[in-house]
Amino acid sequence: MSWLEIAAILVVGFVGSAEFGSAVLVHPVIRTLDPDHQLVVEQGLLKTFGRVMPIGMTLTTVLGVSLAVSMPSAWLVAAAVSLGIALVVTIIGNVPINLRTGRIHAERAPEGFIAMRRRWDVFQLIRGSLQLVGFVLVTVGVVSG
Repeated sequence: MSWLEIAAILVVGFVGSAEFGSAVLVHPVIRTLDPDHQLVVEQGLLKTFGRVMPIGMTLTTVLGVSLAVSMPSAWLVAAAVSLGIALVVTIIGNVPINLRTGRIHAERAPEGFIAMRRRWDVFQLIRGSLQLVGFVLVTVGVVSG
């Protein structure tokens, strides 16, 4: 196995698992908190996930496309497409909401905060699912290649 294949499986697997796990395991618990506590948690997550995932999600797309170019197969092309769409969803859906959430300097969640975060949850489920699918496709593509 080449360094590119190993890097792709590790990075795409990490990012896909973290994003999907966030969508289906972490954020459902956050939604049970009162709005003010949700604000605190979401701003805290921006300081952890928000520092790592922009690099990780971009890298998954770069690795996915690199694999698809170096080892053309339907699996790897599909993986690159899935990862690319996840990045686009992130940029047009999650990032603007994250920026607004990070700019809130009140101790209480402002009017509309919960509705905004529920929109974020939809984008998160889409991108997390696409990332996880991308991981499965990369893995199958590398193993079958």
